Amino acid sequence: MNPNPQPSFSARRRWTIALDVALRTVLVLAVVVMVNYLGSKFYGRFYLSSQTRVALSTRSLHVVQSMTNRVQVTVYYDTRDDGNFYPTIIALLNEYRSANPNISVKVVDYLRDAGEAQKIKAQYKLNSSKDKDLVIFDCAGRVKMINGDALTQIKLEQVPNAAQREFRRKPVAFNGEMMFTTMLLAVVNPRPLQAYFLQGHGEPSLEGTGETDYQKFSSVLAESYIATAPLLLAGSAAVPEDCNLLVIAGPRTEFSESELQKIDQYLAQGGRLFLLLNYFSIKHPTGLEPILARWGVNVLPDAVREPKNTHSGQDVIAYEFSPHPVAGPLVQLALELVLPRPVSRVDWKTPPANAPRVDELAFSSPQSSLMVDSATPPQRYPLMVAVEQKTLPGVANTRGTTRMIVTGDSFFLDNQMMEACANRDFVGYAANWLLDRTVLLEGIGPRPVTEFRLTMTRAQLEKVRWLLLGALPGGVLILGWLVWLVRRK
Repeated sequence: MNPNPQPSFSARRRWTIALDVALRTVLVLAVVVMVNYLGSKFYGRFYLSSQTRVALSTRSLHVVQSMTNRVQVTVYYDTRDDGNFYPTIIALLNEYRSANPNISVKVVDYLRDAGEAQKIKAQYKLNSSKDKDLVIFDCAGRVKMINGDALTQIKLEQVPNAAQREFRRKPVAFNGEMMFTTMLLAVVNPRPLQAYFLQGHGEPSLEGTGETDYQKFSSVLAESYIATAPLLLAGSAAVPEDCNLLVIAGPRTEFSESELQKIDQYLAQGGRLFLLLNYFSIKHPTGLEPILARWGVNVLPDAVREPKNTHSGQDVIAYEFSPHPVAGPLVQLALELVLPRPVSRVDWKTPPANAPRVDELAFSSPQSSLMVDSATPPQRYPLMVAVEQKTLPGVANTRGTTRMIVTGDSFFLDNQMMEACANRDFVGYAANWLLDRTVLLEGIGPRPVTEFRLTMTRAQLEKVRWLLLGALPGGVLILGWLVWLVRRK
């Protein structure tokens, strides 16, 4: 053996390797820093599966990014229950947290973390046995809770069973984003905006569940944090001071002179009116028509029929919209109305000073005709208008800037028709434009749930069981035995 062995690498070689390793390390760190910088400055996410896509809508992002209050979201859930949509809820809440760092998310598993569960029970006074699987929003003591069962729409589906009829609860839609955004609006804002629905002239009920009632209409307004209440203008009652939006939906009888004066005064003060007429008022005028005419709105005493864009011959499916903020988002969508009255702007030859701006929003096809005056040649008819009156310089209206939306149909927003085409979206666009909340002029709809389910009979299940427990392991053993024989030779 050599008593003085030479080193494997010379000093120069060792210094070269060390320098190379150092440079590579610095380069890797630099790349990591740059990626993080670009990620924070130009943030984006990639969704490889439609089932895991929980990107927030534009409306939710506007709401979240405008928040300055700190909101604590507590997910009080059984995290191992596969049927409670817990992974989807957490993924969605992480999107909210990523959009605004003022939102923090805390998970408490009430079955596996008894100590934290007791703290949550004491803090939010959870005493009932039903107080589980909750999403709790807390902003400076203002608390709103959502039960997990309310986040999904369920329908009963029959399960193949030869012995007896059996049904299971099948999820068809996930309403998490709609409800979470509503809860954020509720806890951040101390008081909701107030909408009053005029009653006493055959208008639909706000709480009724019948086909022609307006329970769904009220719930859509609640998603935008707008409270609803009925209103009677009989006697000395006036439009309340806290009325942010007056809704007159489908009146069937004539208004009294006193009521008309109160509505006219409300509009002159800068009120916001959502007026929905229908074909019943063709033969029974409401008395609102002269007021509308002074505001530049003309409602024909007739109804529109569609020969082509219709399902039953009574409905009109409108595909053409103007670029107005209310109608612009509906482009490439449709509204389905029932025998709507033509509603257009008044063609003033000499418009009055400071005339209001009237925009026609939705139109029938050029082939449509009138129901009463059937001799009129087919043509395109406007079905709704938006009115805006700018305030005069030096004049301050007590309620702000007058805005109105007048539609020729009220049935397209009832419980039966609300989910047809983009009718639900229209309610949100219209209400938020009337209330001058431009950041909310984007709709949030339910996310469909796509379920992948393999259905097999008992005989097929037995075959699969023998395949998994017998054929596959047996095949592996045989293959291993053959390999052993080949190697032995």
